[in-house]
Amino acid sequence: MFRRWLLALMARISLITLGLCCFLLLCYLLACKPSSHTKHPSLLWSGGATSKEGYMALLQEGEDSHRHYISSLTKQIGELKEALEERTQQLQESLEKAKSKGILPQGLESLHKTPTKSDLKEFFRSQLNQAEVNSGLELPNEYALIPFDTFTLQTVYQLETGLTKHPAERPMRRDHRDELIGTVETALHVLNGPQQQPDNPRRKRSYSPSDFIQGLTRTERSRGTVYELMFKDDGPQDFAQLVLFRPFGPLMKVKSDSVNTASIIINIIVPLSGRVYAFRQFVNNFREVCIQQDGQVHLTVVYFGRDQIDQVKAVLDQTTRETLFRGFTLIQMNEEFSRGRGLDVGARAWRQRQNVLLFFCDVDIHFTADFLTSCRLNAEAGKKVYYPVLFSQYNPSIIYSNHTLLPSIKQQLVIKKENGFWRDFGFGMTCQYRSDFINIGLKS
Repeated sequence: MFRRWLLALMARISLITLGLCCFLLLCYLLACKPSSHTKHPSLLWSGGATSKEGYMALLQEGEDSHRHYISSLTKQIGELKEALEERTQQLQESLEKAKSKGILPQGLESLHKTPTKSDLKEFFRSQLNQAEVNSGLELPNEYALIPFDTFTLQTVYQLETGLTKHPAERPMRRDHRDELIGTVETALHVLNGPQQQPDNPRRKRSYSPSDFIQGLTRTERSRGTVYELMFKDDGPQDFAQLVLFRPFGPLMKVKSDSVNTASIIINIIVPLSGRVYAFRQFVNNFREVCIQQDGQVHLTVVYFGRDQIDQVKAVLDQTTRETLFRGFTLIQMNEEFSRGRGLDVGARAWRQRQNVLLFFCDVDIHFTADFLTSCRLNAEAGKKVYYPVLFSQYNPSIIYSNHTLLPSIKQQLVIKKENGFWRDFGFGMTCQYRSDFINIGLKS
């Protein structure tokens, strides 16, 4: 009985204590409510006079802020208009000065007017006339020369990447690929279109992307991009050449010619002193590529000294007996070895009337029939000299040091980083016509 009464008393005391705590907490919150220190009246009670005055004050403050912002923008717009008028006046004065000095390209003097279609055509034509397409330009030094990039449908070979990435770009960037493929498609459209010259001796045929061999391209920063494209034609030694120019706009046809390389003889000039074993390997490759596959090649060997010259003659005589090929010239010089002297003597030793295409070569160079085709296509008398980029191999005895026997020559001819590097800084190998070589020597 007493226990029940005690539990009831404790329950009442607990309820009273809880209520007292709640009351004290409410009083504390009311006492600690922060008072407003702003100049606006309290807006807690809706419907009062102070609420209306507060809203009006807020609206007035917002309106003043927007009015100030609009005034600031108006002032900035006025300043920009003044700056634009000043710059426009400066541009017009600069154009007038450039026009009076004759350094403004045709068509640019009307930049302040809305260009018409004829104005654009005239400007593009002026870009083409000033570009290094139809005529050469005098360059201040070798650093001003813009190199060509060679490309196929899958690969671009360029020199701007240097030795770190090699001249090969695999795969092509998407934007670069789209540009080059679009150029090839434009060239095919030109080739498959109606002939502009009815008396063109080239037989009408349909060209496809598989007929595309290679192309050359380079961009002049202030003019545009030039493309030289080569396609297979009717015969194995017939080619169609197109030169296109993009003056930072649509392509323009420069010319479309038929190129027949069947009658172009290449005179390979090799200065030599000793090195009979290397010469024997060179002749073996010469027999396979030049005699068996090409046929339009002459070999001129300029030998310095008398040591081992009999062995060199024996190699040439054996080749003549076995292949019935007689396109050899052996010149013996009783002088110390000089590559430049040997090339000069070999070039001047050509006595035929035909302006022969020269290939300055070394005895340790390995080339293919496709290279001979590139030599014929990329060299033009009085206009172009071809400098191929060589792949220089490391010493095979070091590369294949873990092999018992060295692989064959063909197995060693694999272009990869572990086997060698692209020698893009050498210009010893070149294809050029004899007339250009003689004339350049006379001018120098």
